[in-house]
Amino acid sequence: MHVDIVPVGDVPAVVKREASAGVRAVYDCDVTIHGDEPIPEDAYDNSRDQYRAEEFIELASRVGTGEKNIAITPNDLFYRRRNYVFGLAYLDGNGSVISTYRLQTSSDGGIASKPASEVFADRVRKEVVHEIGHTLGLEHCDNKRCVMNFSPTVREVDVKEENLCGSCSRLVH
Repeated sequence: MHVDIVPVGDVPAVVKREASAGVRAVYDCDVTIHGDEPIPEDAYDNSRDQYRAEEFIELASRVGTGEKNIAITPNDLFYRRRNYVFGLAYLDGNGSVISTYRLQTSSDGGIASKPASEVFADRVRKEVVHEIGHTLGLEHCDNKRCVMNFSPTVREVDVKEENLCGSCSRLVH
């Protein structure tokens, strides 16, 4: 499998590296980093002061060169009625997106003894692995430690591991 990471907007090199490392480690696949793309013109919603996640998925699907393509953006994303999303993917689709906007908050409930930069890097890897998992057909997992567990806050992101649990792993390998 080949995954193309599509940076949208001003994505730091460290974020691209962490995303690539996470996907490579969990899915043992080829990963490329696409050239930077501008933010989709119609993505911004004035009334919410946020960006529509679907527009970023569409962009990643259109310009990405992988079997699976994931947009990464520093912009704050929403989907339908949700206040925000860390990421979004369509089940069995070829495009997905993560936003680093809310992953940078320090409110992990005090469970991290690591520096903020490491906590942020962990979150980026987990979210990229999670969204690629959806494109591979994985749904949310009940196992709180599994990377496919639904995480509405960074606290839940921090609790889960970067890997698939045994059940989810068997479904994709």
